[in-house]
Amino acid sequence: MKMRFRLLKRNLLALLGVCLIVATLLFSTRVLTVSDDGMHDSNNQVPINVRSDEIVKLNFGSLPELTQSLYKANFKQSVLNADAFPGEPRLVLVVQVHNRPEYLRLLIRSLEKAAEVHSFLLIFSHDYFSEEISAIVQGITFCKVLQIYFPFSTQLYPGEFPGQDPRDCPRDIPKDNALKTRCLNAEHPDSYGHYREAFITQTKHHWWWKLHFVWERVHVMQGYSGFVIFLEEDNYILPDFYSFYKLMIEFRKNSCPDCDMLALGNHNGLKDFTRLSNKVMTTGWMSTKHNIGMAISREVYYKLMGCSNEFCTYDDYNWDWTLQHLSGACISKPLKVLVAEGSRVLHTGDCGLHQKENCRPEWALQRVEEGLQSAKDGLFPSSLVLNGADLVEHKPHMKNGGWGDIRDHSLCKNYVKRL
Repeated sequence: MKMRFRLLKRNLLALLGVCLIVATLLFSTRVLTVSDDGMHDSNNQVPINVRSDEIVKLNFGSLPELTQSLYKANFKQSVLNADAFPGEPRLVLVVQVHNRPEYLRLLIRSLEKAAEVHSFLLIFSHDYFSEEISAIVQGITFCKVLQIYFPFSTQLYPGEFPGQDPRDCPRDIPKDNALKTRCLNAEHPDSYGHYREAFITQTKHHWWWKLHFVWERVHVMQGYSGFVIFLEEDNYILPDFYSFYKLMIEFRKNSCPDCDMLALGNHNGLKDFTRLSNKVMTTGWMSTKHNIGMAISREVYYKLMGCSNEFCTYDDYNWDWTLQHLSGACISKPLKVLVAEGSRVLHTGDCGLHQKENCRPEWALQRVEEGLQSAKDGLFPSSLVLNGADLVEHKPHMKNGGWGDIRDHSLCKNYVKRL
């Protein structure tokens, strides 16, 4: 009985500790957000079209100074090149950026070559902060640009949650031993008995935070009624990207009004591109096929927001596998997607979350340029043809784990609560 009481007491203290950590993080977010030297007006709004020379510069002097400057930038939301490209954006692209500057340069190079790019708004969402990456993005001159910053990056919390606390349990320690050593998260391994790794959990946190911040907090998005297309730093878009997007919108309107999402890319590269260039298909959304060049409407965002608890507690560190779980599990009707069979988004990255060595972006560029040379005759089709319609159904999968810590659950759920 005494043992049970001690365990109950320990669990209660751990839960209180989690609540305190999250409350502290969120309070600091709010304080830093609203203490911006009186810039906000009585409605807590700021001007959207600020001059390029007013962009907030990150302060790398110390972690507190860097954190303060990130919150200031998220509040001020200076839109680069707003004077040069006035008016509402016709398309919004959101790029999730970590720390692969050479691949980011390739993406920007492809964007610069895209037809009608001057009508885009590019939003770069960062979870790693460096002068090099800032200079790359702020060097863009061909369209409007906004940078937003994930405020719970492991870079800002190097020795505490949501970073890796030295008191956290080692990944592979058995739970019995973890309980004996009283490491912080001993009670909460994942489904496979492993404990959290901060660099693994960050991507899912960033993706979910970014989704909410873009749709709810970005001032220039107010009134925008189109789709938002989500890219990653190691993507590369084709020159007819926007033209093809408009064809997909028209096709959806006339032939697939129940299509929830668009996928402008696939993982087949430029294989057989000329034949497939004007072909689309409809199917149920799958993480391994439709997570590249994914376009989401505000209506679908609201559906996902209604599944916040399920997203934030599902034991899979991948945002896309978690999204597939929601489709048909939390969202009663599985998500239907209209897919480009001739991909307009290429994946250039030859290294990622688990592979850090032998990354050769120059090889990726050579492959892309050679592929585009052979595919150029298939660009800019005049209309689209439906090439297949698969059954839309929920397809359960085995979750990957890595997301068992209740601190991750709590922080993730609070992104929505703060809106």
